[in-house]
Amino acid sequence: MACRLTDSSFLLKGKLQTTIQGHRFVSLFPSGTSYLTWEALPQCKAKHQRYVIPLRRGKTVKSVASPVTSPIPLDDAQHRKELCESYGFRQIGEPLPDDVTLKNIIDTLPKKVFEIDDTKAWKSVLISATSYALGLFMISKSPWYLLPFAWAWTGTAVTGFFVIGHDCAHKSFSKNKLLEDIVGTLAFLPLIYPYEPWRFKHDRHHAKTNMLDEDTAWHPVMKTNFDESPIFQKAIIYGYGPIRPIMSISHWLIWHFNLRKFRPNEIGRVKISLACVFAFMAIGWPLIIYKTGIVGWIKFWLMPWLGYHFWMSTFTMVHHTAPHIPFKSSEEWNAAQAQLNGTVHCDYPKWIEILCHDINVHIPHHVSSRIPSYNLRAAHKSLQENWGKYLNEASWNWRLMKTILTICHLYNEERNYISFEEVAPEISQPITFLKRVMPDYA
Repeated sequence: MACRLTDSSFLLKGKLQTTIQGHRFVSLFPSGTSYLTWEALPQCKAKHQRYVIPLRRGKTVKSVASPVTSPIPLDDAQHRKELCESYGFRQIGEPLPDDVTLKNIIDTLPKKVFEIDDTKAWKSVLISATSYALGLFMISKSPWYLLPFAWAWTGTAVTGFFVIGHDCAHKSFSKNKLLEDIVGTLAFLPLIYPYEPWRFKHDRHHAKTNMLDEDTAWHPVMKTNFDESPIFQKAIIYGYGPIRPIMSISHWLIWHFNLRKFRPNEIGRVKISLACVFAFMAIGWPLIIYKTGIVGWIKFWLMPWLGYHFWMSTFTMVHHTAPHIPFKSSEEWNAAQAQLNGTVHCDYPKWIEILCHDINVHIPHHVSSRIPSYNLRAAHKSLQENWGKYLNEASWNWRLMKTILTICHLYNEERNYISFEEVAPEISQPITFLKRVMPDYA
């Protein structure tokens, strides 16, 4: 539902708009699917009032809750437009027809977007190395009140190293595959990320994108798991709510250091990567502490590392999470729909796009991970020309983040997501707090 201040009440085909205590309630179902009467309004308000997010008086107030009893219909253009406004999107794509395959989509891409260019690849290394060195210099020279800006720059710059390693893992950095593994391992070292364990897990994310239980990136919490863990319910609520923008730290720790999570034929390479990471920690950290002290270790390494995890969490969260994007079981899963319809293109400020090598031009990367980062924009332009009406696109905004953090929690087969507030209101104060304090600007 949406709630707006108004002075009138009237009935439209498929929508009711009327004033109750200074608020106007509007059904967001497509025309012809929902009819309300004045007599039914008290029950409607009582049933849905927990979904309404109060904002400043006199402004438009919209709920980001999805329809209660049926899947969100996306084949109606007007309804998609209303959802765009509600969720903070620029465009919500039409459902991709079932008979379209991933190969059909890949075949429309120009061959040149798959070409590896050594000059462009090493230019990205130069950009990251230079911007990271500049960040460390700014940290060393900044007064205490400017340190947050220096940390933000340096954390974003070191995220560029991750993107370089990411290209290496997808074999889209160099034609020399040994060189790729060396560069990828070195690029991940400042982040103490083991390259090979991450590569193995990330490959499964691409193979199983938005597949329940199989995707190794963000996915909804299963209600059965939530109900079975009453001791950890509050921790889960915090993890998918207020601290979600740094929860990649948990993902890094849980997924990449446990040998039991890897296949026997992967263990050898995993051990080499873990040895490199532990060697960096054993040599690099003491050197930093020896030269600058514990405070220096916090200033020069820990704070930029936390900045990197903010971007890692935020980017991966926005890439595949929205109330209208479904996660499906392996029996229902469709590769083309998951990669094209289930991935989000999100624009960020230009300096972030440059330092992070266009990693958020993400739809073509999921159509084919063989596309180098420096060719993603050309590939996205081609997708817009050939498949534009199916794409999900946004520019980063507070409403987009508020939607994800306050709605996209528990898996629901019909509605995709339901909020913690709906199933556990007595312990969902962190979500209520986010609804109250987060801006709603789009």
